[in-house]
Amino acid sequence: MSANKKLLWAMATTALLLVPTIAIAEEPAGSDAPKVAPVVTTQDIQTQDANDPFEGGNRVMFDINQVLDEVLLRPVAVVYRAVLPDFAQDGVRNFMNNLNSPVIFANDVLQGEGDRAGTTLLRFGINSTIGVGGLFDVAKEFDLPYHDEDFGQTLGTWGAGEGPYFYFLVMGPSNVRDFTGFVVDRGLDPLTYVNWGDDDLEYVPLGRTVLNVIDLRARNIDTLDEIERASVDYYASIRSLYRQSRADAIRNGAPSTDLPDFESGGGISSPSPISQNSGAE
Repeated sequence: MSANKKLLWAMATTALLLVPTIAIAEEPAGSDAPKVAPVVTTQDIQTQDANDPFEGGNRVMFDINQVLDEVLLRPVAVVYRAVLPDFAQDGVRNFMNNLNSPVIFANDVLQGEGDRAGTTLLRFGINSTIGVGGLFDVAKEFDLPYHDEDFGQTLGTWGAGEGPYFYFLVMGPSNVRDFTGFVVDRGLDPLTYVNWGDDDLEYVPLGRTVLNVIDLRARNIDTLDEIERASVDYYASIRSLYRQSRADAIRNGAPSTDLPDFESGGGISSPSPISQNSGAE
């Protein structure tokens, strides 16, 4: 393996390991508005203790990720946000959202959401052409807002229960249903197969992963910091917010509070973006 490939593999692995515990509903680039931490009550935490039978091990993984995030990923995200102008950050997020269109479309169809599937298909066509490969969200101007779907949500709409809560070192918070969804979504994603038969193209999914992780972390610096400051037990707060966020996603409804928005499988470790842009539903 060449030196460049080794470096990219190292960057991708580091990005995955240093993923913060959640992917927050993204902050508008350049926003100076004060952040209000989501409210997690003692009752919320106590109610969900029974859903976390592996809490001891989960907390260990959580603590490791927190330390690594603090010493490496957060500083990189701070530099990324400081160096890239707002329009460039928006372009990165638009591009990532557009790349995830095939997965979103497949799950729209599997959920029987014909209107939303049509919206996803139109958005992909418009943004991939007029929007210069997805760098500009032109479709939003045609009243076609971005929405996210994953197979974990699809399983939820089919009536599948969430199962026990897990916190993975690489992928962050998850449960049996969402981890299953994460695996299926990787199979639905065309970029999973882009390097088959051509090792040189392995840069594509790896580079996508690194850029997606850094961009999402940069967009959520203030929100994550505020949640941590407001939490007596940060781990328990994340667990509660994760479950609330996924329940909102399954209902295709906007969260009633400033809740995190999690990807199936947990965290932001997967290449597919999960954070909605400022024009999302």
